Amino acid sequence: MNLAPRNAHRLLSSFASDRRGNIAVIFALALLPILSFVGAAIDYSMATRAKAKLTSALDTAVLVATAKTEITKSASTAQSDALNTFTGQLAALSMSSTSVTINVTDSVTTRTASGTATATVTTYFMGMFGYKALGISASSASAASLPAYIDFYVLLDNSPSQGLGATTADMTALQNATPDSCAFACHDTYTSSTKKTLQTNSYYSIAKKLGIKMRIDLVRDATQSLTDTATASQLVSNQYRMAVYTMGSDCSAMGLTTISALSSSMSSVKTAVAGVDLMTIPYTNYNNDMCTDFDGTMSSMNSTIPTPGDGSSSSPQKWLFFVSDGVADYYYPSTCSKTVDSSITTALNALFQKAIAASHLTN
Repeated sequence: MNLAPRNAHRLLSSFASDRRGNIAVIFALALLPILSFVGAAIDYSMATRAKAKLTSALDTAVLVATAKTEITKSASTAQSDALNTFTGQLAALSMSSTSVTINVTDSVTTRTASGTATATVTTYFMGMFGYKALGISASSASAASLPAYIDFYVLLDNSPSQGLGATTADMTALQNATPDSCAFACHDTYTSSTKKTLQTNSYYSIAKKLGIKMRIDLVRDATQSLTDTATASQLVSNQYRMAVYTMGSDCSAMGLTTISALSSSMSSVKTAVAGVDLMTIPYTNYNNDMCTDFDGTMSSMNSTIPTPGDGSSSSPQKWLFFVSDGVADYYYPSTCSKTVDSSITTALNALFQKAIAASHLTN
């Protein structure tokens, strides 16, 4: 009797009912997918790190294009520098990209840099399942303000009231040096009696002789300091230009007076401003001491300043700096019922304020 089939059946039945080796069998069957998932996780982790490096290199590149050192260059030059920076960053990270695009564009006031890049990461485990490489990509953008081109128009109030001592100590010193204890250094050019002989003993002369500082001295110094600030602040050549005016050199012939025409040479403007001085008056109490004409001067200033531009090199913005003690003492027959005398000073009048609000003097 052949027992082989019976024995084979018994062995198979015993194997099927035996539970003593199930863990090993299940582990063996699950080992392949487990290893596949672990390998895929490792490959994905490598791709994530590579993407972070690619993004970092691209971020650096677009930031370079909008950096302060690049703002002074053209958009095309900045774009080229950004691409070179990206390539150098990847080389330092031992990476290479499959494509990169960086665009740098300039508007009137803003530079914008944007970029995209792609790369591939070779897989170690997923290649067994047909995925030999993973693609990664990055994008980045940056923006910065471009330097605005500005023309500064500086109007200096050099009327007689600016002959007041600059500090309390200066006013006291001038009072002690004048017979009527006056704190104003009136710049008389003729004696009040003959009106013909040069006045060498005017209070202005006394202040100069004693080295007493007046408000006009501070105005002059501040304006010269402004030229230095403009020179130190400009990012590009000829970014700032300046013109300086006063309200006139003599009370008998008041009117907008050019000290320095509009110029990008701040050193030349500074030299010209050194000549700014107090407005002279022919004699004491001339014209009831009404020598501060805000309306007339501002009207002339408004006609002098062109229409403001957008801040580009070909169309600069226009800004007005008006330096004054803020009081007017001029005869305005249309708004005053009486002639204003030297004892009356008015704050910046409503007409002046309205003109400023409606004009294009400031941008």
